Amino acid sequence: MPVADLISRLPGIPAVLDRCRALAMLDAVLAPVWADRCYSCDSRWAPGEVMASMRDGSGNAYRIVFSAAGAFATGFDHESALSPYRPGPGLGRPWPGLLDGVPEAFRAQLAEPAFCDGDGDGVPEATVCFWREAADPAWHTGNPAPAPDDGGAARLFGVLLDGSPEAYRSFAEEYYEVDVALDAVRHVYALRPLTRQVVRALNPHLELAAPAGDVAEIGYPTGS
Repeated sequence: MPVADLISRLPGIPAVLDRCRALAMLDAVLAPVWADRCYSCDSRWAPGEVMASMRDGSGNAYRIVFSAAGAFATGFDHESALSPYRPGPGLGRPWPGLLDGVPEAFRAQLAEPAFCDGDGDGVPEATVCFWREAADPAWHTGNPAPAPDDGGAARLFGVLLDGSPEAYRSFAEEYYEVDVALDAVRHVYALRPLTRQVVRALNPHLELAAPAGDVAEIGYPTGS
């Protein structure tokens, strides 16, 4: 799926943030140890910023930073031909045109050390990039040169784009190798406050109070 198709199907910024919180909350219940999770959301990332992320344990990841300026996302597929680690004359540089047109409001995200390579060269680990300023009516992307693949857009953002509890359940049952209660997933996707019944339906070994710290970090509604 070309990134242009991906962003044409994404909802607005608030709905994307809601999906990110739900994904992170579900993973926090299914995987109490943070290092075991795929989806996370940090509402304390920086003053006025929320950072949602995905990492699949195989070197692929995405990051979306939400702020008053809007939302800025990068994704990295380590097997993509668009990788800055690709062999040849482009080694160590972003794919041509991938980052074209990034608004000034988001330029700092391109230099964020947490989103760049670990060699200190400041090269963004990105094979996908898109953004939406707060007043924009649509998402935008750069003008990447023709490439042999989509940069991992479909694989990285598929669950987020689908936006359905069923898509998350399919992912989670494969990723965590457990049965996942669909009604409980629907409860969390609706951003309803966690209950003991919902927590235990997702993870029979977890008590309601256990993910309290994650609830606060994610910014998940508590109903209080």
